[in-house]
Amino acid sequence: MYSKTIPTGFPKGFLWGGATAANQIEGAWNIDGKGLTTAEVVQKAQDRQNIENMNVISKETVATAIADTTDDLYPKRRGIDFYHHYKEDIKLFAEMGFKAFRLSIAWARIFPKGDETTPNEAGLKFYDDVFAECHKYGIEPVVTISHYEMPLNLTLTNNGWASRATIADFTRYTEVLFKRYKGIVKYWMTFNEINASTWGFMGTGALDSDLDVPGQTQLRYQALHHEFVASAIAVKQCHEIDPAAKIGCMLARMQTYANTPNPADVRAAQLQDQLNLFFTDVQVRGEYPEYMNRFFAENGVTLQMESGDEALLQEGKVDYLGFSYYMSTVTAADDNVEKASGNLNFGGKNPYLETSDWGWQIDPTGLRITLNEFWDRYRVPLFIVENGLGALDEVSADGKIHDDYRIDYLRQHIQQMKEAVKDGVDLMGYTMWGPIDLISASTSEMSKRYGFIYVDQDDEGNGTLKRSRKDSFAWYQKVIASNGEDLA
Repeated sequence: MYSKTIPTGFPKGFLWGGATAANQIEGAWNIDGKGLTTAEVVQKAQDRQNIENMNVISKETVATAIADTTDDLYPKRRGIDFYHHYKEDIKLFAEMGFKAFRLSIAWARIFPKGDETTPNEAGLKFYDDVFAECHKYGIEPVVTISHYEMPLNLTLTNNGWASRATIADFTRYTEVLFKRYKGIVKYWMTFNEINASTWGFMGTGALDSDLDVPGQTQLRYQALHHEFVASAIAVKQCHEIDPAAKIGCMLARMQTYANTPNPADVRAAQLQDQLNLFFTDVQVRGEYPEYMNRFFAENGVTLQMESGDEALLQEGKVDYLGFSYYMSTVTAADDNVEKASGNLNFGGKNPYLETSDWGWQIDPTGLRITLNEFWDRYRVPLFIVENGLGALDEVSADGKIHDDYRIDYLRQHIQQMKEAVKDGVDLMGYTMWGPIDLISASTSEMSKRYGFIYVDQDDEGNGTLKRSRKDSFAWYQKVIASNGEDLA
């Protein structure tokens, strides 16, 4: 008789923690030899429901940004000054009991222009110190190599990832990182939410604002192919330089439901799902899936590959699949569905779900569905590296931040994670986004707060930068201490 024990909780050594990005927390954008990045030339949004300025970047807007030496319109230049507060912040993470801290390295701190042959020692030293501070408290760094930024000079000289020449610049950078941090960093990821490369500048660093078919252009998919090749080379480098390390990919998961049982709607949802999973098919399975052949043909995309590219993709398959999960969406074949609001509007509104202050649909069960689908499809360890609630936190009369809504959001998602583990999913960790208030990726505002730790700074950069614990801080501390058992 077949019998197997069903897991009842999270595995021993589960990587509880939080996730950030260099361009949203570090600040110090022009000191210690750091170069200007693509993230630092995107102006803050004027309308939090409209984030077109994230990807509609031109030579003119870049020139304007270069000439502006302030951070007034470019909040990612100031972040929350983690560069000078990292000891204080990591100490607070340790107080919560973090097992892991996901952060990214600013490529332009290591190679300010991106095409140098010698790295900037001051930049490497900063991350030496950050990693040492993590290890002081037993926290494993989980490092994203490129998180929505690259040296701006590579945009000006190569048009970012649109040029194959950028591969060599990237892999020179990754080789330096793997050698410098061998035995120090055990967990790496190549590109953050690599599917963002089909959205435009944020993911590719390429100026394509004159192209009128967003997300389906030759330039964007060609740029993406160069990233796939660069990622595969980096995986090979990592395995050769530090065999004990693990290196993964990272996807923004867009769980899609059919609007009705109509087979046409079901097929529309399946197609949207394929277009989301295409990226992980390449990085986990090591090959372009057949369904993309028709998509490319029907959308005028002809990829330019070199003879060894397909072999590289096979050789450079990742060790684990990291992903972000914030919401799900609904799709109809005729597109006759009420659109969801929010600044990540990829589909229809689901009447069964609540929404956040930013119009993002809250769907904890969708996380369990995603985990099961990923595990069934890929059979590699899974890592939830982003999940959280952006909200308009307010300091109450007692000087505290009572964020029960955040606790409720996270509780529901962690409960569904536990159910997925019972389903048999191999889940290695959970780093919620973002454990300390930071600059929003989408709108560059501070008002959209995710953290357990409140940072006294407003959208204009005013404030003391004082850090203070929200109610959710003690709650997450309890969750980690109990390995996810105490969610009350």
